[in-house]
Amino acid sequence: MTAVVAPAGDTASPEPDEARVRELVDRLVADHPPARTEPREFLGAQFDAGLAWVHFDEGHGGLGLRPKLQQTIQDRLARVRAPHPYPRNPIGYGMGAPTVYTHGSEAQRDRYLRPLFTGEEVWCQLFSEPGAGSDVASLSTRGIRDGDEWVVNGQKVWTTLAHLSRFGMLVARTDPNVPKHRGLTYFVVDMQAEGVEVRPLRQITGEAEFNEVYLTDVRIPDSERLGDVGDGWRVSLTTLMNERVSIGGNVAPKGSGAIAEAVGLWGERGHDDPALKDRLMQLWVQAEVLRLTNWRAVQNRLKGTPGPEGSIGKIAFAELNKVVTEFCLHLLGPEGMLYGSYEMTRPLTAMSFEDPWKAFLRMRANSIEGGTTEVMKNILGERVLGLPGDVRTDKELPWIDVPRS
Repeated sequence: MTAVVAPAGDTASPEPDEARVRELVDRLVADHPPARTEPREFLGAQFDAGLAWVHFDEGHGGLGLRPKLQQTIQDRLARVRAPHPYPRNPIGYGMGAPTVYTHGSEAQRDRYLRPLFTGEEVWCQLFSEPGAGSDVASLSTRGIRDGDEWVVNGQKVWTTLAHLSRFGMLVARTDPNVPKHRGLTYFVVDMQAEGVEVRPLRQITGEAEFNEVYLTDVRIPDSERLGDVGDGWRVSLTTLMNERVSIGGNVAPKGSGAIAEAVGLWGERGHDDPALKDRLMQLWVQAEVLRLTNWRAVQNRLKGTPGPEGSIGKIAFAELNKVVTEFCLHLLGPEGMLYGSYEMTRPLTAMSFEDPWKAFLRMRANSIEGGTTEVMKNILGERVLGLPGDVRTDKELPWIDVPRS
């Protein structure tokens, strides 16, 4: 992910909190020059300075300040090409940290947030199942209490970077006798625990960025529960809403991302077709509109769980990426039909693109992962436009009585 950059420069007379943040960032960079400091060390120092998530409490990577000031931090760090935590741990940084901070105990915050931010411990998200994708609340992975532990059995799927993960965010059904949204509980699971098996899922790119995870009699201490028993749906919404912002709601520098690849290819290929040039400019304008829309959403976003505005950015991001990468292949002409090796690999990062061919194939998933475009439209229709919700015949039925194929 590209670091967030504010569209305007520094103000002449910053407010006291902003002046404090700027001073701390400048001191961080002076004491740990990014070009000469190992990324993990730099990120650790950033966390210790309270510059990881500025709105978190002191001692947990923050300063207890307004979240808007995080943009000031990102802006100044981007100028010196400082490492960003997202590429090293996208699920943990974008989704795990807000969930642990919002719903975790003090001990869990102390244990997990710093190594999550530095990338020492990668996280994954164990929500989707073969029979519970868009309707996550219908999941069937079971958690049965046994004293101070929970015994979990089930299967999860499409788990990004599970093969690298130290911990996973797991939602399991702990009460099948109540309606599906009320019988869920949220846990942090040790991915190295006995009974956890990770199997690769090979994608159209040839890589296995995704995985399926089998849980067989996995024992999870009750102390690793996030939120109350049966409150897993509410906790999971924190993860899901942050996921949509993480995937499509970041504010990248002007002209960066997929559109930068298109502009670069245009320059290399020397096209003079006015129709193609007009199409390129249309796409560039759409990318800029999305960037500014996301910036406005960032300005409106308050401390806590993001609202439905993340779904707007997620939809637009998915659709724009698909058409921009398709345009890139069009610029390549017959060469666009070629793709390198389909040899199966297990990548170290998520959504990494070395070339336009791979980007074109991988971007197809943007409209599925993190909630399908159809689900996002339902969210916006119901929560933003106030339209009637879909008919849900199983909403009040006990989960155990809901027919399943």
